[in-house]
This record gives sequence, structure tokens and C-alpha cells, in this order.
Amino acid sequence: MQIIRDYQFVRPQDRGATAAIGNFDGVHVGHQAVIELARTAAPDAPLGVVTFEPHPREYFNPNADPFRLMNAEAKANRLEKLGVEKLYELNFNTSLSGLTAEQFAQQVIADGLGLTHVVVGADFCFGKGRLGTATTLEEFGQTYGFGVTIADLVSGNDGQVSSTSIRKALSDGRPGDAAEMLGHWHRIEGEVIRGDQRGRELGYPTANMSITGLHPPKFGVYAVYVDVLTGPLKGSYQGAASIGVRPMFGENVANCETFLFDFQGDLYGEHISVALVEFLRGEEKFDSLDGLITQMDADCIQARGILADP
Repeated sequence: MQIIRDYQFVRPQDRGATAAIGNFDGVHVGHQAVIELARTAAPDAPLGVVTFEPHPREYFNPNADPFRLMNAEAKANRLEKLGVEKLYELNFNTSLSGLTAEQFAQQVIADGLGLTHVVVGADFCFGKGRLGTATTLEEFGQTYGFGVTIADLVSGNDGQVSSTSIRKALSDGRPGDAAEMLGHWHRIEGEVIRGDQRGRELGYPTANMSITGLHPPKFGVYAVYVDVLTGPLKGSYQGAASIGVRPMFGENVANCETFLFDFQGDLYGEHISVALVEFLRGEEKFDSLDGLITQMDADCIQARGILADP
């Protein structure tokens, strides 16, 4: 998959795609339906997705609580798995945010990216002040020479599928419910960073990852699948992950620490993907390190049992 970040400098061979447009945080089943419509709208054209970094909500309100389900890396990885060939990951800045809806349609979609057909959700809004709608996009498409398909919103068992409802499921410690709406496991992806190496001292060396900027799932311990995405130890593993602030060891920034079962090796600097499968227990402060180790032993036994059952 090719990533293109500037709509003003697009090579001729990167024009002519059909694309879904949106933020696609989580790439949930509703987003996937929009992307699938883009795939079928012009099957002979390259399949593209137009999205924005940073997320417009981050740009306009940088001090808001973290809300993203995915960082840019995780989103790109998921879109590539869906067969997206061209990811137009546009830099959302003062210039782009200041375009009116019609300017966006002309300067970005038509003249800049040269898209032949676009697909958006029925609730799509765009342009300065979010004054453009899916209906006005259809009108601009007729003017500037690109087709437009408006996708119906997707509903699940408990109502409309949305990033908001997925965040609620994760906050409640219900990763299985989140997965039903996502159409895949919720994953935390990124670089393995150095921590305090306490896990190694306890007999449980962990791969530590930052969750800064992401909506935090319920703090506690999870059964997880782990994909090592880079380096000589690339592959799929199982494990147990602790997400939280590690109350046994003072005040700490929340992170994700993952113990990979039956694994030996150094993952510092490599990129991994941790899929939350089942919530085991909440974060706790134990009376002693021995008590913590005893509980970690039990957590790993429980996680192995869960992950052994497909």
C-alpha cells in the first residue's frame, strides 16, 4: 500500500483512484462497508482511502481527553489488510482546515488527488465549519467531474455502530463486544520501548508500549494475541497484557505491558500489535511482590486457557 500525504503534489500514476473518505477511527464494520462500496463502484480503478492526520478533532481541540481507537500506524496496517492500494493520509493543517466545502471538492478531490469516484457515509460532513454534507458533495461531484456514492449507516445488535459505542465497550472491559462492532480485535500497535525492567526481575519480561493519545481501555489484565511486525522475531504469539498505571510502583504514566508466552528474544525498537481478546481482572495494588507474582501466574494460566479455545 502506498501512503500519499500531500494532495498538492500527486504523481500522475497516483491519480484516477476510487476512494472512501473519512477519519475511519477503528476501521469498524461501518467503515468497512464504505470501503467495500468504493471497491465495487469502480472495480477497474485503484482502491483508495482519504483520511486525515492529525485527526481533525485533535487539531481543533488538542487538550481534549484521548479518544482515538487507533494511531496512524495501526490504521494504515488495518486498511492495507482490507486491500487498500492508496492511502491518502492528508496533513490536516491550517490550510486544509480553512477550505470551504466547495474548495475541498475542487482543490482536493478533483484537482489535487484526481479521484474518479468517492464514497462517504450518510453522516459525512466536510469543509470549513463542517458545512458540507453528503448531499452537497453529490452536487459538487456533478460540477467537478467525479462520481459520489452515499453509504447507509451500519447498525449492530445494540444500535448504530460507531467509534463512540466501541470506546464505551472498551472502557467497560468488554473487548469482545468491541470486536463485534469493529469486525476485528481491538489492537494497540507501536514501537516497543524501554521500561523500568521490573517485569524481567519478577520473571515476566514484558514488551512495553505507550498508549499516549489513545482512548484507554479499562485498566487491568487481558488475554491477548500478539503480532511482532518487524525484526527477526516476526510472527504471531499469545500472551497476557497489563494496561494501566502500575499502582504497585508509585505514580506512573499509563502504558501497555505485554508478556509473550513461550518467547525469548529482544523486541526493543521493534513494532508489535497487541489484540485485546478478554478482560481478566482490574488493576490492583498487592501487599507484596510475592502476591503480585502469584496473581501473574494465575493470570497467565487463565489467559492460556482462553486463547487455546478458538
